[in-house]
Amino acid sequence: MFQTGGDKDKDKDKKTKKTKSPAKAEETEDSDSEVTKKKKKGKGKKGKKEERAPSPPIEFDNLEEFVLQPAQQGVTVKCKVTRDKRGMDRGLYPTYYLHLDNEKKVFLLAGRKRKKSTTSNYLISIDPSDLSRGGENFIGKLRSNLMGTKFTVFDNALHPDRALPDMSNARQELAAIIYETNVLGMKGPRRMIVIIPGMNKDGERVPMRPRSENDGLLIRHQNRNMENLIELRNKTPVWKEETASHVLNFNGRVTQASIKNFQIVHNKDQDYIVMQFGRVADDAFTLDYRYPLCAVQAFAIALSSFDGKIACE
Repeated sequence: MFQTGGDKDKDKDKKTKKTKSPAKAEETEDSDSEVTKKKKKGKGKKGKKEERAPSPPIEFDNLEEFVLQPAQQGVTVKCKVTRDKRGMDRGLYPTYYLHLDNEKKVFLLAGRKRKKSTTSNYLISIDPSDLSRGGENFIGKLRSNLMGTKFTVFDNALHPDRALPDMSNARQELAAIIYETNVLGMKGPRRMIVIIPGMNKDGERVPMRPRSENDGLLIRHQNRNMENLIELRNKTPVWKEETASHVLNFNGRVTQASIKNFQIVHNKDQDYIVMQFGRVADDAFTLDYRYPLCAVQAFAIALSSFDGKIACE
C-alpha cells in the first residue's frame, strides 16, 4: 500500500493489527459525545490517564534520527501536542510542543510560526528553547502558500540553489498538505489531502529533492505525476442523525469536539489509521501516528491544521 510496487505481506500485517482494537465509543467533530461529557465532569489528572491509553515503550539514542525515521511497522506512536500562548506575542504566535504521551512525557519537537514572513512559515526544532532558523537544532519547516490552503514540509538541508550539483545535500520535501474548499463552510468537516514520498523495499522513505518548486510534491500531485508518491486523505466523518453531528471513532484518544479533529487514511484501507489528531483540552491535543509517517511529518501536518485557511472556511 505504501511501497513502490506494493507489498502484500505488509498489507496483511496491517489488517491483522487493526483488528486488535475494536471500536468502543465514537467521538464527534461538531458536538460533544458521551465520552466528552464524562470528561468534563472530572477534571482531575487521573481521569485523563484513564481516558487515554499511553504510548507503548519507545526508546531511542538519537532524537534527530528518531523524529525523521518512519514509525516502526506495527507500532502506533502516541503523542501529545500542547499549545503555549503565554507571553507578549504568543497569543498570535504560540509555541507548540510534541511529547510522547506516556509517564515520562519525552520531548520530541517544538514548532513556532515565524513573525516576518509573507506566508505562514513554521520552524520545527528538536530543542524546546531554540526555535531559530540558524540554530543547530533546526530540524525542518512548514511553509504555506499565500492563501493558507497548501503547505509543504521540508527537512533542514540546503536550498536547491545552494546545494551541490548532484543535489546530494539539498533539502528534501517530506510532505505536502492541501486543504480543499469546504462547500458547507464552517459547519462541515474540513477536507485534507496529504502527499508524502513513497517507501522502498527496505521500508525507507524515497528521497524527494526537487530542483525547483515546479518539481515539488504539490506540482507533481497537481499534474498527477504520482510516481514514488503516496496520497492520503482525511477520513470522512459519518453524519449521525441521533446527535445531529459528524462522527469519527478515536477509540478514547480524543475527548473534546473540534472542527480540527481528523484522521488520515489511505484509500486502499480506510481502517488503517495512519495518523489521528484531536482535542483533549483547550490547549492540549493527542497526535498518534503510524508507519509510514515520521514524527516531523505528523507534527507538521498538525501545525498546518492550526493555521487559518482563508479560502477553506
